[in-house]
Amino acid sequence: MPRILLTTTSFQDTPGDHHKKLADTGWELVTARGPLSEADTLALVGEFDGYICGDDCITRTVLEKARPRLKVLSKYGIGVDKIDVKACTEFGIPLLFTPGVNHTTVAEHTFLLLLALEKNFLFHTDSTRSGGWKRQTGHELLDKTIGIVGMGRIGKEVAIRAKAFGMKPIGYDVYWDEAFAKEHGIPRAASIDEVFRQADYLSLHTNLTPETRDLVRAETITKMKPGVIILNCARGEIVNTADMAAALQSGRVRGYGTDVLDEEPPRADHPLTKLPNCVVTPHIGSRTSESVQRQAMAAVTNLINAMHGEKPLAQVNPEVPVKKVV
Repeated sequence: MPRILLTTTSFQDTPGDHHKKLADTGWELVTARGPLSEADTLALVGEFDGYICGDDCITRTVLEKARPRLKVLSKYGIGVDKIDVKACTEFGIPLLFTPGVNHTTVAEHTFLLLLALEKNFLFHTDSTRSGGWKRQTGHELLDKTIGIVGMGRIGKEVAIRAKAFGMKPIGYDVYWDEAFAKEHGIPRAASIDEVFRQADYLSLHTNLTPETRDLVRAETITKMKPGVIILNCARGEIVNTADMAAALQSGRVRGYGTDVLDEEPPRADHPLTKLPNCVVTPHIGSRTSESVQRQAMAAVTNLINAMHGEKPLAQVNPEVPVKKVV
């Protein structure tokens, strides 16, 4: 009987038809609570035919132990920066993923972070919960320029919502959807530096790559408007933690709203989790009951299709053939 490893917690914790779809296969299911470190992942793999993962650290070493039995790796989500894609391809392991399932949810979360900062939301709720009535003056979003780095599905949804708030979005992406930009009136920045110069709010929606790692750091922060607010619903490593903490403490960056950190979960003395002008949520921007069910169904469908030798919904390394396992 095929054995399947499932580590993503939102899949496990959210009710929905994805549980029945996976159970109906009759395959043996083993669960763990991710995201897992390399050591924890390494301790589990080796006796599984399929693997539905979240943000586990799946290195070459992990994959070497997982093979030859592991035949399908189904990523619950779209970010594969924690997975050695090159090794998957070399070892002939199809790496599947689930694009197009959570862009609405993440875009909404971006505005949650922005509004929490601009309206001093946590200060005010903390005041009333403690029996007080303290007030701080906030800011409107109207007429502010929001620079969107990464105009994929999520960036586009952020731009649409920004227009609804009466904001002025400007986008930057190497791959530009001219039809979308024309329809919604989104100007394209000629360079990343142009976005930095113009943005009152900078919203990050790009993949983590060697080029985007530490994209926001001391050097690039000096190119931004004094008092800029930065939003990150992409990957924590896109922002240099030490430089961001220093910029928040000096006021050069007025606020940082992030759903992601360079360490997840963060250590107790992480530089960003205690600052009053930094709002951190625990990587839950895509975790709504609606998006979890869409994402989980896509991950299960990918796994089942590939295990049966059928075409998955989406594959990171399509050059690797999908072979029938059961």
